[in-house]
Amino acid sequence: MATIKDVARLAGVGLGTASRVVSGKGAVSPATLEKVKKAIEELGFRPSHAARSLLSGTSQMIGVYIPVLSGTFYTPILQIIDTELRAAGLHMVVAFGVGLGDERKQAKEGIEFLMERGCDGLIIMTGALHDEDIAGLGAAQSRLVALNHPFTEIPDQCFTVDHALGGRLAARALLDHKHRDIAVIAGPSRLADSVARINGFMDELQQNGIDTGKMWVAESDFSPAGGWAAAKELVESGHRCSALFCANDEMAVGALSYFQEAGIRVPHDLSVIGYDDTPSAEFSAPRLTSVHMPWREMTMNGLSALLNQCYDLRRPVTRSFPVTVTLRASLAKAASTAVKRKAS
Repeated sequence: MATIKDVARLAGVGLGTASRVVSGKGAVSPATLEKVKKAIEELGFRPSHAARSLLSGTSQMIGVYIPVLSGTFYTPILQIIDTELRAAGLHMVVAFGVGLGDERKQAKEGIEFLMERGCDGLIIMTGALHDEDIAGLGAAQSRLVALNHPFTEIPDQCFTVDHALGGRLAARALLDHKHRDIAVIAGPSRLADSVARINGFMDELQQNGIDTGKMWVAESDFSPAGGWAAAKELVESGHRCSALFCANDEMAVGALSYFQEAGIRVPHDLSVIGYDDTPSAEFSAPRLTSVHMPWREMTMNGLSALLNQCYDLRRPVTRSFPVTVTLRASLAKAASTAVKRKAS
């Protein structure tokens, strides 16, 4: 495999001159540029990642930390980041937790792993960290962007969405379809964004005269299995309801699966609305009505802000992301009778 020294030797120039041509930094004469390019082509020279890092003074890598590598939520976001970085000649390094045990410790270890690999900047998607953890990063915190979670230590580097508004819009969609007997499968109460969407949902219902204290509410883990188990619990409780709000799409898809098995027709017997509007919502059966979170816009703007900081780019950045509801087949007008049956 050819090296930069081979290129310099064949072109009849010094190593420094060849390096300037490869890195694109520094002046060389047109004739010298042409000789080096010809040598590169003749040798089939491709600089290694280590060589490019030495030439540019950067690793050309962006680190991404996510709490767990599973499901349909994080994968599209990783795809957005990776595609955009590749287009810019950069690379993505991913670290992730295992979803069990000490999530804060896992996040800190994951970020340390990425920093040790020399990543030029970091994107984190975790609510497990505390503000003191961000402060503890020292100078590195200036090259960090948080997606979907706010930190008071770095407010201008946080890109998130209004989850309380998302919850309100979910409630509004059910109320507009005349639903008042409503059940809820909430996400983990330790996650601030989960709490915000449920609080917004309940506030909107209360403002429309619904006694939320009498509603059936279960907390689950954002997984399809969790949604399936909670839906089973709802049916077996005998609680009367005409609609179910699930705090994310994966739990909603799990609930739809259980209802199909239990002979409960969605939306004829029971309407279901999810949250996030992930690809699974569009292709579930029936197709799932869901609160649409503008994850692409949030991710792209957070990434642009980070690349501006790390590589002195001038990409436009916005921080306002609209939240809407995508109406699909799982939501219908409330029927005269609501679900109240036990699974067979």
